[in-house]
Order: sequence, then structure tokens, then C-alpha cells
Amino acid sequence: MSNFIHAVPNFSEGRRKEVIEAITDQLRNVDGVKLIDHYPDPDFNRTVIEVIGKPEPLKEALLNMAGKAYELIDMNEQQGDHPRIGAVDTIPVFPLANISLEECVKFAEELGQEIYDRYEVPVYFSGENARNEHRKSLDFIRKGQYEGLKELITRPERVPDIGKPALHPTAGATIVSSASYGLVAFNVILGTSDLSIAKNIAMAVRGPSGGFSTVRSIGLFFEERAQVAVSMNMLDIKKTPIYRAFNLIENEARRYGVPVVGTQIIGALPQEALISCAEYYLRLENFNRDQIIENHLVGI
Repeated sequence: MSNFIHAVPNFSEGRRKEVIEAITDQLRNVDGVKLIDHYPDPDFNRTVIEVIGKPEPLKEALLNMAGKAYELIDMNEQQGDHPRIGAVDTIPVFPLANISLEECVKFAEELGQEIYDRYEVPVYFSGENARNEHRKSLDFIRKGQYEGLKELITRPERVPDIGKPALHPTAGATIVSSASYGLVAFNVILGTSDLSIAKNIAMAVRGPSGGFSTVRSIGLFFEERAQVAVSMNMLDIKKTPIYRAFNLIENEARRYGVPVVGTQIIGALPQEALISCAEYYLRLENFNRDQIIENHLVGI
């Protein structure tokens, strides 16, 4: 059986359709690679991509995707609500099938080195590839964002892991990481327009400020619906299931007299992420995954 990696690159463009398509086209019609989908967000001015593939063709496709993004996105002009440090802001990779975390760590190392060798874009490593405990956190790497990092990049704690202590003139820098289980991007939308409430709750949820160690979160304002959200990257839904983070956010929101009005799952996610929620809320006993009839389609 073949080995497969799941990658979730994020690039800093969510408004110009022709640019978004040109970048995602680098992942289409590539043998050994499947583009699951992509999710542009005009408020964030950011697009999230879900792609899976065999290691070697996936690596080459990701490099081509990065090159096209570096060519078409000028960070001196880019503006959006989501924190970012580069045209390709992050490329996290995860083991999907018949591949170990150690192999994904190596894959990420090779990908980061090749990004710099080809495009001279400095690279920061995070997740399992982080060089120190601080850099396990995207918040630490992104502190000050692109504009602030320009000024701070020469400081010892902010220099890139690969490359000179200077941002690429237009492409900025890229974060490459690996983790043990597929990232789930999950938004909890609150019935208020008060951004300070979402930011306070995000601080309670995310690991670096005392919350769940495998969750990174920020408070965001959704202009089109005049509501705020706690936006999370859940790095390991086995250690921190979706329902656990949701319950904490709902409880914290209750302190402010604010309801949860909806949730959003951004991109693909493992089936197990939803099954664990069903088990929790339905109080299922002795549930067997073989009871899901679609699981029996595999191998027919």
C-alpha cells in the first residue's frame, strides 16, 4: 500500500480569484496528488488548501504552489484580518496513511530547505520540527506579523531557522511544520460584535496562555455578518476533542451573557473528529466504527 501525507498550506490571498486559481492550479492534475478543496476567505485575505498525496509528488507540487504564490503575492501590499508573515504563511503536514510522524518530520525538513534553496524565502519550523519550545507556537513566530517581523528578524530569538536574518523583499517568510494528527480548523461564532470578548475567550482556550496545549486560537470579527468568532487550529483532536474546546468556549461566553450562534469546520477533517462528538453528546455506549456503513465500502 502507498504512503500518504495530508498537507494544509495557507497562502495570503483570499480576494483575487485569478491569483487563487493560479496558485491552487499547481496542485491539480498531478499524479500521486489529490487537491481536496480550497477555501478562500476575503475578510482574512487568506486561502486554506486541503491536499493529500504520496510524499515525493506532493513535495514537488507544494514547492510549485509556493513558487507561484511568491510570484503573485506582494506582502508589501497585502492586508487582511488573519495574522501572517508571508505569501505562503504556513505549510503544516500530517501523516495520513502508512507513514510515520518521524517520516513527516523529515518531509517537512526537506520541504523547508528546498523552499529556501529554490526561492530564497526564509523558513521557520514549528510543531514537531520546532527548534525550541517557543517556536512550537505559531503565535510566537507570527508576533508582530509581516510588518513587525521586518524590524525584529535580526534579533536572536526571531532569526529564521533557514536563511538569512531578513525577509524576502516581497514574499516574506514561510512556516513549515509537522504534527501527529491532522489539523482541524474550527470556528465558534458568537452572538455579539464585541471583538474583545472573542479575544478574551481565545486566550482562555489556546495553549500558550493557559488553555489546551494542542489548540491555537484567536478572536476574529466577521464583517459580513457583524459577529465575532473564536477561530481555532486544533492540532491533535485525540488529545483535545472538538467537543471539549466547544464546551469551554460556550461556558466562557456565558460569563459575558453571549450565546454561541453557530460553528464552522474549515476544510477537511478526520472522521474520528465527528464520531467523538457524537459519542460524547449522545452518550453512546460501546460504539463500534464498523457500525458506520460507509466504512465497509473500502476494499470492495
